Amino acid sequence: MKQQLQQLLELALERLQESGTLSLQELPALLIERTRDASHGDFATNVAMVLAKQARRNPRELAQQVVEALPENSQVEKCEIAGPGFINFFLAQSAYTDIVASVLEQGERYGESEVGGGEKVLLEYVSANPTGPLHVGHGRGAAYGAATANLLRAAGYQVWREYYVNDAGRQMDILATSVWLRYLDLCGEQVTFPGNGYQGDYIWDIAATLHREHGSLFHHPFSRVMEGVAADGPEGDKEAHIDGLIGQMKALLEEAEGYRLLHAAALETILGDIRQDLAEFGVEYDEWFSERSLMEAGTVDQAIEQLQLNGDLYEEKGALWFRSTRYGDEKDRVVVRDNGLKTYFASDIAYHLNKLGRGYQKMVDIWGADHHGYVPRVRAALTAMGQEPDTLEVLLVQFASLYRGGEKVQMSTRSGSFVTLRELREEVGSDAARFFYVMRKSEQHMDFDLDLARSQSSDNPVYYIQYAHARIHSVLRQLEEKGMRWDKQEGVEQLPRLVEPHEKSLMVAIARYPELLESAALQREPHQLAHYLRDLAHELHTYYNTHHFIVEDQGLRNGRITLISAAAQLFVNGLTLLGVSAPKEM
Repeated sequence: MKQQLQQLLELALERLQESGTLSLQELPALLIERTRDASHGDFATNVAMVLAKQARRNPRELAQQVVEALPENSQVEKCEIAGPGFINFFLAQSAYTDIVASVLEQGERYGESEVGGGEKVLLEYVSANPTGPLHVGHGRGAAYGAATANLLRAAGYQVWREYYVNDAGRQMDILATSVWLRYLDLCGEQVTFPGNGYQGDYIWDIAATLHREHGSLFHHPFSRVMEGVAADGPEGDKEAHIDGLIGQMKALLEEAEGYRLLHAAALETILGDIRQDLAEFGVEYDEWFSERSLMEAGTVDQAIEQLQLNGDLYEEKGALWFRSTRYGDEKDRVVVRDNGLKTYFASDIAYHLNKLGRGYQKMVDIWGADHHGYVPRVRAALTAMGQEPDTLEVLLVQFASLYRGGEKVQMSTRSGSFVTLRELREEVGSDAARFFYVMRKSEQHMDFDLDLARSQSSDNPVYYIQYAHARIHSVLRQLEEKGMRWDKQEGVEQLPRLVEPHEKSLMVAIARYPELLESAALQREPHQLAHYLRDLAHELHTYYNTHHFIVEDQGLRNGRITLISAAAQLFVNGLTLLGVSAPKEM
């Protein structure tokens, strides 16, 4: 309806200009908003006040001329001018009954739009290093990313969902080294584990599998491993220590291709768990893109060479630096370390150029809030490579803190240092986790109340919404048990009879869905949809508690069931976009 009112206003302004009544150099964006007070109508616009200065007219006088120029429309009952020049639109009841009928006719497609114009968007989210299980922080990024992808598709964008697998570089070497050292433990060696190695039961599990399948194939005395390795701990250099261990591992295992096997075992095990966790969480991808593929194809080298040719690189203390300060970053960044290893940043430059090379017009990256300082350097690199930096949009996700019994959850007994996404799902279920994660803006910190997420009460928003949907289906079951049937066609015809305040409120709530969906997509804010569904559930519960639906009057009965059936369809549509189920029984 909002779009129809905008079209009516545009036609009115065109008429005024054609008649010479109004002369405008530029037509501004028309702001039409729902009113907060029903006495002021359904929608209001300030177009007359915005144009008054340019038109050199009194706002109220201009508003009157706009109203008089509006084309006739059966869904607009009347217009009123209020205050300094607001135009208030009062819709006819037919506007709302037509919307209810449209919901049932269009079903799961209702509310979708073409505002995205088919723009190709590559949405990257989660992309956690495959060095350990996904934790609750990753879970929030997963829920937010998946919901945002669904919203963008519903708004007419072509969306490609991608997980960037950091399967090359130093962190994977540290992971492989950590597994190897635990393997040596199982071989009977007295290993002193490095302080910055990867710890946790999952490292032992991978090592045990290697030991079981390969026996002593990778076994070397720990004293041999430590030859020439810098000391660890407070008295030593922990970075030099772990790098020394990596070097020893590669040297000692290279001949038997042990390093390749060990590296692959660690990567495949952890990445397999990540894939499983996300799949069970209802989060899917169109592609799992390998960082190593960029290395092997020479794409990273090509990006570095291009920066070199552009004069954007320089050498200092054996490392190769990108002059990112030239393009607005706070300091220059290393792309090749003094040991010859390329940094993650070098791979990221190549990866983003690869995205653009695949024809995507917009890159949307969802990162943890701790990566906010990373944004300027990536945009600087794009600019240096002759690309438009605004093609990259970065959405930041704050961490989520868990609370149980009013106390902050500090540690997981399973993982040792963090609560895994799998543990969270096992405790509260995927539906509650998905919904709670998107209840707030992504950049806002969130406190996740585990007790609330498990509760079956109206205080639990996901339960409240799902229960509203289940209530509607309970009415349909009761109807069948009484030997009656719902005549949808008659119900649509009888909708004008639904004049009770609760019925009007529910219709208005249903009518808000398309504009809410579009706003949530354009602003990348799934929480708007979450809040809308809670409001819709409130209207449904209030209506349910006040009126009977299975009444003797067949026409009224069919009309009311038609109305709540439209609400049921929106619960399904909205919850599906958020990755939450809509059960028919609870």
